[in-house]
Amino acid sequence: MEVSVIGSSQAKLGASELASREVGFCNLKNNLRVLNDRVSFGRNNIRWEKAGISFTLRALQTEPVREEKKPSGIGTRSKTVDGVRLFVGLPLDAVSYDCKSINHARAIAAGLKALKLLGVEGVELPIWWGIVEKDAMGQYDWSGYLAIAEMVQKVGLKLHVSLCFHGSKKPNIPLPKWVSQIGESQPSIFFTDKSGQHYKECLSLAVDNLPVLDGKTPVQVYQSFCESFKSSFSPFMGSTIMSISMGLGPDGELRYPSHPQLPSNGKTQGAGEFQCYDQNMLSFLKQHAEASGNPLWGLGGPHDAPTYDQPPYNGFFNDGASWESTYGDFFLSWYSNQLIAHGDCLLSLASSTFGDSGVTIYGKLPLMHSWYGTRSHPSELTAGFYNTANRDGYEPVAQMFARNSCKIILPGMDLSDANQPEENHSSPELLLAQVMAACKKYEVKVSGQNSSESGVPGGFEQIKKNLSGDNVLDLFTYHRMGASFFSPEHFPLFTEFVRSLKQPELHSDDLPAKEEEGAESAMDMSHESSVSMQAA
Repeated sequence: MEVSVIGSSQAKLGASELASREVGFCNLKNNLRVLNDRVSFGRNNIRWEKAGISFTLRALQTEPVREEKKPSGIGTRSKTVDGVRLFVGLPLDAVSYDCKSINHARAIAAGLKALKLLGVEGVELPIWWGIVEKDAMGQYDWSGYLAIAEMVQKVGLKLHVSLCFHGSKKPNIPLPKWVSQIGESQPSIFFTDKSGQHYKECLSLAVDNLPVLDGKTPVQVYQSFCESFKSSFSPFMGSTIMSISMGLGPDGELRYPSHPQLPSNGKTQGAGEFQCYDQNMLSFLKQHAEASGNPLWGLGGPHDAPTYDQPPYNGFFNDGASWESTYGDFFLSWYSNQLIAHGDCLLSLASSTFGDSGVTIYGKLPLMHSWYGTRSHPSELTAGFYNTANRDGYEPVAQMFARNSCKIILPGMDLSDANQPEENHSSPELLLAQVMAACKKYEVKVSGQNSSESGVPGGFEQIKKNLSGDNVLDLFTYHRMGASFFSPEHFPLFTEFVRSLKQPELHSDDLPAKEEEGAESAMDMSHESSVSMQAA
């Protein structure tokens, strides 16, 4: 092996077989009726009561979920460690694609109440471009999401909204139909790899400012979307909605789709591939090479880079190979700068649009921790982060976020080095520490997330470790609400985790009576949520 290893893990992570079933909401029209645990709409107002929960959808108006008197313990304050606020993600398909019904309304309502009783501060809601502006440019339907916002408001929780300008295979939420139709005749609007494969779940950053969408640029379309969101949700902005994540690329993250099927925990076996082969990226590369006096460098990406699943033991990423050459610095600087410029553009758009709304703007980074223990850091390089043993690639990113007065979301707070396979020299802990150090240097606040929804060994303890100490975290979002989240195997562990954030030395036997009652009520509500979701 010719790749130098800086550090390596000691244990293999066992594969988790826990399945996570998602639940969902959808478009609210004029009335509500219950059919097979789904909610659909007509003209009449129907009141639904079960297990102490009631709500009415009157057009888009929601009655409050009934709450008992707040217990003096966990139901009165948000759980914090050194000022870290706790949120829980709603299902990715919280609004169904056909926009005709709310799925599992009982389960969601019960789940929201359970989280409130535990002292969780709020929930995160993904809002999909492919649902809201599905059929035609400029035709928006926010009704389902407005109903969820009102439900959250009535329960007394806060809301963090993620604006998703990408598609997802799981659950199946594509880009807007009209965008996909343009892509059929103009595939160059999508990222493209060396073999000509197109990544059709988000637009290439190279078309940000090109009029490829029926005469408009993607940036113009994103801006109109954000302005419509701001107008439609104005009653909630700065009160219920406290923060917004701006989608920046695949899975909402600021990165290239260097691994099209990137696992949720960021653990990859291969180096990934550079995504610079759509005609617009190649045109920009050609111009940059000619301006630098090396026109032959603009013909494409590195010729000796491995494919997606090949380990980086030969070619471009070897010690002393092309990545360390003058050419390597030329290409990797250009590739990374294109990504940072894209993030700069979209975060600037979000800051200018929402700057007077009383909300905080976030953008999400990936945690490409595979091969971090090698000198070349190939998984980071192909994803667009020029971070190697010779260069800190995250300081320019942190500077860009600071320039736009935005905060960073970092996943992987549940991942430890000890549970990574040795063969790909992964180190999520060291990578997190490096990114956090760059954020601290440029005074950028960080919001954390877990990566594995089905759980990893020692995950809760690792999260608590990352939330304590001399960190710059101000918010943590636990992903994600669903059947497994409320299961008898998981929810008690989550309850103890929440308790421990505020009272790390207090055991359940020592809880005050009212706090114990609040915890029992939360468990009851979680049981209803789990039964509802499992039955669907």
